[in-house]
Formats: sequence, structure tokens, C-alpha cells
Amino acid sequence: MPVKQRTSNDSRAGGPTIATAVYHQIRRDIITGILSPGFKLGSTSLRERYNVGISPVREALNRLAAEKLVCFEDQKGFHVAGIGSEDLADLIRTRFWIEEIVLRESIANGDDAWEDAIVLAYHRLSKTPRSASVDSYAFNPEWEKLHHAFHGAILGNCGSPRMLAYCDLLADQANRYRQLAASLSYPNRSESDEHHELMEAAIARDVERAVALHHAHLGRTNDIVVESGLSLPTSNISL
Repeated sequence: MPVKQRTSNDSRAGGPTIATAVYHQIRRDIITGILSPGFKLGSTSLRERYNVGISPVREALNRLAAEKLVCFEDQKGFHVAGIGSEDLADLIRTRFWIEEIVLRESIANGDDAWEDAIVLAYHRLSKTPRSASVDSYAFNPEWEKLHHAFHGAILGNCGSPRMLAYCDLLADQANRYRQLAASLSYPNRSESDEHHELMEAAIARDVERAVALHHAHLGRTNDIVVESGLSLPTSNISL
């Protein structure tokens, strides 16, 4: 989808820059699989694809490389980062470790405003269709936004912006695997039930149950991929 060119007045008015718009479009195309793992991200083809100049493309690719969604190799340039079963297992294990700490702290610091934010975030998420299509799974950007807000509400009271930023980074890296798992499990997986149970445990301050449910929720992505028998290639993500 071409990115509409903006004038300099757009940025001064608070609108997104061209580079930011390109970044979001490439990122979404990677997450949804339109740009597949290993796909070469040549500057010329990207400029034509998104109808922009070279500078916005370079800026967008550098941002995506920092998120490990894009890789750069000397003499070869940029390409979409690979996915792999070992990378998925390591990613989920790392999220277990980091997000457990954040979740425990968030619950310990919990107050009425925190509870209200979680309940409201769940309510909005539960009313939104998981899929943009009624016939099969299709990426739904509104659900994805509300899903991020729900988990952000639960973890957001930990008191550490740095830890929350790292949680966001890990969640971004998990997005492609989540989309793959959703396509494999839809419509049989009830993520709404998983979110409801997690919400109830968190606002009840049942720390151990909340941690167990959180781990099960994250780990379900790995379970779905493994149980599908789908063979994932060795990842070329370099940390």
C-alpha cells in the first residue's frame, strides 16, 4: 500500500512523518507475513512499493533492525529476519522471566485506578472481533491495538518504564509468531477466556495464579506451533 506523501506542514501540525508512516507499513507487512522471512528489502523496490524517497526507507529499516524484525548483512543489505523454533522457544522463555517480575511488581503496586484500567481494557478487547474476516483468520489491527493495551494495563503498574519498554520490545518480536499461531488455531482458541481469567486473577491480587495464567497464555503460542507439526526454519535473528 503506497504511503501518501506529506508536506513539511504535516509534521509541524503533529501528523506522522513519512518515515514513521513507512516504518509502520513495513512493520505491519512483516508481522502479517506479506513480507516473508528472508525477503530481501532492497531500497529501490521499497521506494516503489511504498511510493517514498530513500531517506524514509532507510530510517524505517534502521528502526526495524533495532527491533530485530529486520537484519542487515554486509554486501547483502537488509532482509526480513528469519523465524525458527529455537528462537520462538527462547523468546517465550525470556518473556516468562522478564514479564513475571513486571507482573508481580504491578500487582504489588495495584490500586483502584489500576483495577479500573484493566477492567476497561478487557471490556474493549472482548467486544472486538479477533479476526477481520468472518470466514477465516485475518489480521485485525483494532484487536491488536486493544490486545496490547490490555496487557499493558496489567503490567503497567510495575513502576519501571525501562522494564515496560523491554516488555514491549519482546512483544513486538513475538508478533509474527502470534499471527502464525492465530492462523493455525482460529477459531478454536478462546483468547477471550484466557484474558478474562488473567484479569480476574490480577485484580484479585492472586499473584501465583496470575503468573501461572500469564505463562500459560504466552506459552500457548509455542504449543500451537509445535502441535501443528509445522517445521520452522532456523532463525537468522542475531541478538
